[in-house]
Amino acid sequence: MSGLPSSRRIASVDALRGLAVAAMLLVNNPGDWGAVYWPLEHAAWHGCTPTDLIFPFFLFIVGVSAALALGPRVDAGAAPGPLRAAVIQRGLRIVGLGLVLHLLAWWLMHKPEFRVLGVLQRIGLCFAFAGVAALHLRARGQWTLLLALLIGYGVLLLFGSPTLDKLGSLNQRIDSAVLGRWAYEWDAATGIAFDPEGLLSTLGALATTIFGLLCGGLLRRDQTRGLLLTGVAAALVGWWWSGWLPWNKQLWTPSFVLWTGGLAAVALAAAHQWIDRLGHRPLGRAFGLNAIGAYAGAWMCTVLLAATGWMEPLYRTVFAPLNPLIGPYGQSLSFALAFVAVWAVIVWALDKRGWYWKV
Repeated sequence: MSGLPSSRRIASVDALRGLAVAAMLLVNNPGDWGAVYWPLEHAAWHGCTPTDLIFPFFLFIVGVSAALALGPRVDAGAAPGPLRAAVIQRGLRIVGLGLVLHLLAWWLMHKPEFRVLGVLQRIGLCFAFAGVAALHLRARGQWTLLLALLIGYGVLLLFGSPTLDKLGSLNQRIDSAVLGRWAYEWDAATGIAFDPEGLLSTLGALATTIFGLLCGGLLRRDQTRGLLLTGVAAALVGWWWSGWLPWNKQLWTPSFVLWTGGLAAVALAAAHQWIDRLGHRPLGRAFGLNAIGAYAGAWMCTVLLAATGWMEPLYRTVFAPLNPLIGPYGQSLSFALAFVAVWAVIVWALDKRGWYWKV
């Protein structure tokens, strides 16, 4: 982490982060948005598809990485002031990068409105929050913070929100009042706005990152069994809680936090055993070492292809011949796979040269 103390890298963490980034590129870049296999789509509202796991997994790893980078320094008695400043500054830089990318899309693609919030903005806020928590709270305090976020947000949704439907929900009302035309969705006629990375749902995203921070502490202490059991328990509680408060990525409900965080913890425990202990190849590690750079670079690539008008001719010329063989859905997927493959070569080359872009 730029401006922060280096830590012993754990290959499984880099690999899981990298696989999450590669999955982001895959689901964000189909050749045809009208021909996407259902596992590569988000749930329309309530529910959880494989695609809905990707962003929570990434934020979970943000928390894990904060534990690995900052935990040893806290244990060594390092002064928290300089570390806190470095954490907050890096979080703000990630937020700033997200705003720059949205500005680029708004300018080149002639979008009618500028979107303030987004994926990188949420990552930056969650990183700063988890980093400060890692510096000032021990494990008991972190568990207390996690429970406060889950219970507090759950109470707001169940008792403070008129409905859990998008239209009329407390999340939508807050986004309409505060974000307005700068939200992801905005209706000029009614003034109704909604953002899937909106203000209130950030509470759920923060909880996911704090859960990752706690699991990172278990990994740092080599408590793989505890990590696995924590993940299984969290997923079961999230499944049980969904009977009252459904899984919903756009609201980032507490049941969604526990379900996805639990699965992420199980995946991390499995990856740690497979890669770090048994010595198998850390698939995706190159993406993980240049995670933000790959995401930002792929974003700019997509925007430039669309803005210059090259996207449609490229898809038609190169991938249309596949249609008779694999159909429109296969053709669309082949474009997404090719896009990921191009960036896999880029991050592999960067890793070979020891070039890592840090924000």
